[in-house]
Amino acid sequence: MIEPASRLIPMLSVADIDRSLGFYRDVLGGEIVYRFPPEGPPAFLTLSFGTTELGLGLISDAPLHGRALRPASGHRIELCINVADTDAALAALKAAGAPTVVSPTDQPWGERAAYVEDPDGNLVMLVAPIG
Repeated sequence: MIEPASRLIPMLSVADIDRSLGFYRDVLGGEIVYRFPPEGPPAFLTLSFGTTELGLGLISDAPLHGRALRPASGHRIELCINVADTDAALAALKAAGAPTVVSPTDQPWGERAAYVEDPDGNLVMLVAPIG
């Protein structure tokens, strides 16, 4: 086994960073902690959510890994975001134009969960403790 990794940051490829910021920063409360390049329109951002981070990278014609970023097909990733109130978070995201995939439902493990799509069609699960 290799030396344990120091952190893991999921990174999403996005078509429009401003639209994604509207979703992840403006509605869900992420804070920009890294931006590249530092001036002008960003090609990559990292947002902090408490003790975790999420990267947003603008889709380009020449990604570092050389693999096409679109079209993606099927269910490739799902993010789970802990929120204070699932219904309130869903209402705010719906008002911002996010499609609802699954309406809020109480789950047997003690959380209320809902699913939405982010601006690029990635599934985002919103969860909060019941009660």
